[in-house]
Formats: sequence, C-alpha cells, structure tokens
Amino acid sequence: MALRRAAHQLYDPPPLVLDDPIAVKILGPEYSEELRKTAHKLEKPFSVSMRAYLIARSRYAEDNLARAVAEGTTQYVLLGAGLDTFAHRNPHPNLHVFEVDHPATQAWKLALLTRASIPSPNSLTFVPVDFEHQDLAERLLATGFDPTIPTFFAWLGVVPYLTLEAFRSTVAFVAAQPKGSALVFDYGQPRAVLPFHEQLAHDSLAARVAQAGEPFQLFFTPEDAARELSAFAHLEDLGSADLNARYFAHRTDHLKLRSTAARIVTAIR
Repeated sequence: MALRRAAHQLYDPPPLVLDDPIAVKILGPEYSEELRKTAHKLEKPFSVSMRAYLIARSRYAEDNLARAVAEGTTQYVLLGAGLDTFAHRNPHPNLHVFEVDHPATQAWKLALLTRASIPSPNSLTFVPVDFEHQDLAERLLATGFDPTIPTFFAWLGVVPYLTLEAFRSTVAFVAAQPKGSALVFDYGQPRAVLPFHEQLAHDSLAARVAQAGEPFQLFFTPEDAARELSAFAHLEDLGSADLNARYFAHRTDHLKLRSTAARIVTAIR
C-alpha cells in the first residue's frame, strides 16, 4: 500500500488525487528499488486499478475527516495504521491523531521514520495493541484518548482479514462513542457476486495474501454491511463507479478503478 501511494507521487501526472510529500521519503533507500520497479507496471490494468483504489481510499477517508473536523471533531484514530502518513502532514492544528497497530508493525514504522529523519509531531500518539491479549479501549484510554468527545475512526485495508466476531467487536466499540463520531472502512464483496473476470482476479489476490500468511476471511455485500452498521444514524457506501466519478472523472491518463469488488463506507453516529 505504501509503495503504491509513493508511486502515485512519482509516476502519475498531476493533479494528484492524494498529495502526500511523505509517501516516498518514509520508504527510504530500503525500498527504493521496489519503487523503481513500479514504473514498469504503470500500464498494467490490474496494477493501475489497485493503485487508483488505494489512493482513492485514503483520499476519501481524509476528505470525510476534514468535514468532521469542520464540525468540531478533535480526535482521529487510525486502526491498523501501517505506514499511513497523515499524522505527519496533518493540516488541522486542533486534531490529535492516535495510530493503533500491532507492536511489531508499529516498531517497523518507527524505525523507517527514524532512518528517514522524519520527526513525529506532538499531535501524534502511537498506540501499540496486541489484539489477541489487549483491549483496544483500555489501550486508547491509557494513552490519552478522551471517550467523552466525538471521534473519527479510519479502518483501512483491515476488514477482509478479520473474523466476523472481531469486526463486530470493533464496530460496537465505535458505535458506543458519543454522537457525531464516525467510522470509515473498506470491505470486499463476496466472490459469488463478482463478474467472472473479477472472480479470477479475486482468486489470484486471495492466493497471494494467503501465501503471505494473512488470508482473506470476511466479505460483505452492501446490504450485509448496512445490517452490520444498523447502530449508526447515517451511512454512505461507495463503489468503484462512485469513486471514479468523484476522483478520476477528468483525468486523461489510465488511472481509475476497474474492479467492482471493493467498496468503502462511512458510518456516522
């Protein structure tokens, strides 16, 4: 994901959908060769579509966050933050960012930030959580999270790898936050509802992530997702056509989503 965000900065013509001056720097020389290889994949439809989806996903989350901040939100929680760079380019002076991730993943990110000489702002708090042995709410509270005020949560690139029980537990936690809180997350649709050529792409990607030790486990249709989010007052659920219309409509290159499998939703308390 980080490589594709960085590739967008280097290889896609302006205007950028996601302007991220930290995306290349955080990867450093350790991943520079892999990033150079990305240039040779620019015209491969699957690679282009995946890059478009990943940058649209981040842009959508940040657009919705900006609206929440304009309405008074001052806390942003990134669940499964990975190498997300928002906290290091945060344009909202009153917004505190909490990055939640597995301790090993967070240590890797901190090492990359140190090597790249990227300082962490005072408005950022790292929250290492081992979800098998620690409680998310307890860890957030221990690091200064205020449960009495509305909070914006982003949960990107995580849901397909979860069990239904784990998904519901996190959704319930967010749904218990004060009115005005919001959650944005993406999900994949079940293989059975996809067109045949997308089923083949699904099988290929599923095999790759399974081989990496993180198999896909959880899929929803939009109807399924709406039922799971019944505790929220407002939902927006977007597919590839919606994201293309919003972020790629006037581009003259090939950057756009081509698959209907992935969707992204915002749920507001």
